[in-house]
Amino acid sequence: MQKPKTLLRVSVIGTVLVALCCFTPILVVLLAAVGLAALTGYLDYVLLPALAFFIVLTCYAIWRKKRYDDGYNTDSTHSRGSSNDQ
Repeated sequence: MQKPKTLLRVSVIGTVLVALCCFTPILVVLLAAVGLAALTGYLDYVLLPALAFFIVLTCYAIWRKKRYDDGYNTDSTHSRGSSNDQ
């Protein structure tokens, strides 16, 4: 992913989806409707590591976006001079 904004968007969406599945019974209801209610006992083994992964990915994306913005702002002000004043 070239732009950090895309990475940040994907990581926040993933974190919200996994958090919804962890803290609400959405996934349990969906699995019961499909007939796979027996798998609900194993959801914690998948969802909690996925939540940790997406939280770490979100932190990394925020850090990367901050570095990108700082680098972009310093490069644009030095290379263009005062032509940005419109």
